[in-house]
Amino acid sequence: MNGKISGLYAITPEQSDTELLVRQVRSALEGGARVVQYRNKLADTVKRFEQAHALLGLTQEFAVPLIINDDVMLAADVDADGVHLGGEDGSVAAARQVLGNQKIIGVSCYNRLSLAHGAAAEGANYVAFGAFFPSTVKPLAPVASLDLLRLARREIDLPLVAIGGISVENGAAVLSAGASALAVISALFDTPNIRFAAKQFANLNLKKEAT
Repeated sequence: MNGKISGLYAITPEQSDTELLVRQVRSALEGGARVVQYRNKLADTVKRFEQAHALLGLTQEFAVPLIINDDVMLAADVDADGVHLGGEDGSVAAARQVLGNQKIIGVSCYNRLSLAHGAAAEGANYVAFGAFFPSTVKPLAPVASLDLLRLARREIDLPLVAIGGISVENGAAVLSAGASALAVISALFDTPNIRFAAKQFANLNLKKEAT
């Protein structure tokens, strides 16, 4: 299992059809996604367990981490590779007590460098900033700047995940500013060819690694 957070960080759409969701995520993985985050705010507990469990089998096949959005207990119940905590989802320490020291814990820091420093001090494995561009998923999200990302890259020795309106067209600039990974929903899963879109994002990271 590769626990490194880098490259295309695919966040799942809110898809009620589990078989379709698995096919969509498989396409993203075939295109080069290096991390999958399961996110579904609309499903009930049973459906969320079903989908997370199905995705875990898939991500294990591709040897990439499965991160659960917001829900520490679901991450524990399915034995996912980690959890992503938003501002209202509790502390890194509390999540670590449930999940143990080997799991990945990421933290949303929005546009606040102080939150990232705090998360790093608590033992987070990565921090996320955004939104960098207008987002259809979270249109009212706080706005983060590329300058913030550059500053975070200098001050914080953790993988940095960028989220919010990330596209193939603007992704290179975000990577150049210091992002380790690009978290994408719409520009990946709302496309007619998910595998091709994922490959385009993966190529951005390959170009960065080559420089």
